[in-house]
Amino acid sequence: MIATIDHNGKTIRVDLNKPLDISIPFSPDGPRAWYVDKMKISPVVNQHFTGSVRLGGAVNFRNISFNPHGHGTHTESFGHISPKVESVNDCVKDFFFMAKLITITPEKNDSNDGWIKTGDLIITKEQIAFALGNDQPEALVIRTMPNELSKRNKNYSDTNFAYFAPDALRHLAEKKMQHLLVDLPSVDRESDGGKLLAHHAFWNYPQNPRTECSITEFVFVPDEIPDGNYLLNLQFAPFENDASPSRPVLFGIL
Repeated sequence: MIATIDHNGKTIRVDLNKPLDISIPFSPDGPRAWYVDKMKISPVVNQHFTGSVRLGGAVNFRNISFNPHGHGTHTESFGHISPKVESVNDCVKDFFFMAKLITITPEKNDSNDGWIKTGDLIITKEQIAFALGNDQPEALVIRTMPNELSKRNKNYSDTNFAYFAPDALRHLAEKKMQHLLVDLPSVDRESDGGKLLAHHAFWNYPQNPRTECSITEFVFVPDEIPDGNYLLNLQFAPFENDASPSRPVLFGIL
């Protein structure tokens, strides 16, 4: 199925039969972070019925216990850092965007700078600016190197994973980037004293919050998907919460 799309005075064509799913499924074997246990899926068993066909029930009827930030690909709103509960379901109203995929190797920081410590792996403003050039897509997908398959089931808790320098995400906000997708558990340092400076910089919070913008974390972009421009379909479950499990899908431009 070939779709022709008019966007900002330009016409593009995409093959909707060739989706490139960059999500990591929520499962007990999936990745996790923030010291959460593995997600749990278990059948409802009570005096009324057994929610497992394998155990003799008529249907499978399972409870699922998970944390959207800690167990797989999720999309979050500025409600993640606001005192008032703000639902991602209310903030993101559109679901198709022109996106650019870039690949970056985080750099080892060589000096202490407040909460950025010597030896930390960081993604800098200069790296992002170089990779973007003059492009100004609506969404940016960042694949970090090394791009190991273990990203799909790794326990990131207490690993001090790579993160973004705040001015890198301030740069994206200044370029009016609406949606950022990364293959890390967070855009901020795992332990930063609760500052979350990169989150604040991207959403320009609390000065003038960019309420329609989102950050998607825990994606996985296989090596065979080349850097370049794509159509992004950003799908997420309609939870009334600051974050929701999501399924970002890319479509190559013909």
